[in-house]
Amino acid sequence: MRIRIEGSDLPGRRGGAQAGALRLGNVHVGVQRKAEVVDRVAADADGAAWSLDVTSKEVDGLLDVGGPWVHGRPGSRFLYLSWGAVTGEEFAMFRRAKLMFGDVPTGLLRAAHDGDGTLVGRLGLTDAAGEPVCARVRPPAITWSVE
Repeated sequence: MRIRIEGSDLPGRRGGAQAGALRLGNVHVGVQRKAEVVDRVAADADGAAWSLDVTSKEVDGLLDVGGPWVHGRPGSRFLYLSWGAVTGEEFAMFRRAKLMFGDVPTGLLRAAHDGDGTLVGRLGLTDAAGEPVCARVRPPAITWSVE
């Protein structure tokens, strides 16, 4: 199953001290593959997008997803978007956002599993306080579609 995550409103693009600190700290956001954060994007980029493939299968009449991008136990699977400061090749993570598969409408998840298109999640990457978005990101903060 193909998934694309599209992030907008990155926190380093806003004005103010927090945005400046994110830029000076060389903060990036990336998608977590097992323990590694890859495809990192600077916090002051215009936008961010990640495309990945996950496995999906029927288990007792329900869809389950897996693969190196997927974290959690059956019934509570999710993707991580991880924030960290980059120094050379080192990525010092300081917060993560969870995108829960359980929050994807069942019909959309099934359509992506059946090959009807790519499952697309769109979200803003800045929270109400101007910080990098973190914790569980739930609708309406993220919208899901199949395209």
